[in-house]
Amino acid sequence: MWKIRSVLLMNLLVSTSLFSDVSTLSVQLKKQYPNLDFQHLQSTEMKGVYSASLDQQVVYVDERAEHILVGSMIRLKDQKNLTKDLMIQNNKVDWDTLPLQDAIKIVKGNGQHKIAVFSDPNCPYCKKLEPELDRLTNVTIYVFLYPIRPESVFSSKQVWCSTSRPYYWNKLIRENINPQNDASCDNPIQKNLLLGKKIGIEGTPGIIFSNGFKTLGYMSADEIEKILKNTGI
Repeated sequence: MWKIRSVLLMNLLVSTSLFSDVSTLSVQLKKQYPNLDFQHLQSTEMKGVYSASLDQQVVYVDERAEHILVGSMIRLKDQKNLTKDLMIQNNKVDWDTLPLQDAIKIVKGNGQHKIAVFSDPNCPYCKKLEPELDRLTNVTIYVFLYPIRPESVFSSKQVWCSTSRPYYWNKLIRENINPQNDASCDNPIQKNLLLGKKIGIEGTPGIIFSNGFKTLGYMSADEIEKILKNTGI
């Protein structure tokens, strides 16, 4: 794999036809590859190589828009993983703008660490995530009811309209037991769906850390703890 990446990287470096700037390269990419959605295009420390996000991962593009490279860019002088920084930067959400009042608040231990979870009660990976969240310590979890499946809308409203949202959320997500109410109270479900779409929660579960780092899909407790430790949040 390393040899393949090295060959691709050499192809990038020997390019001779230069684009003048990021905007020109962006136009060229859209023209040549209209079905590929390159986002967050920017120059890197390596001459002639640009970074972008494609399908939720960091990729590198040469100045001729002919090759992409997938992998980590390491700065040799200090062994810094520049790709890791880009992953955080490109997937960032402004935590302070999240309407936490529209989420179910669950506190474990002293609640020092904070994460937001966008969850659908009928999502298999959301169900798989719940036992992992139980393993976390000293964390405050904000659960945004995010019923992207039509059959999940009513039960999500029932949870919000229940007498104890954390309790009935656990009963629903773990045991498929719905609260017994008519779901007629004011609820943030539609607002949550609009919010998730706005910040790029394209599937469930979606996890946002208090530094704004966003991930999509199932994560183990160990993986979540690792992010909390490595980022110091």
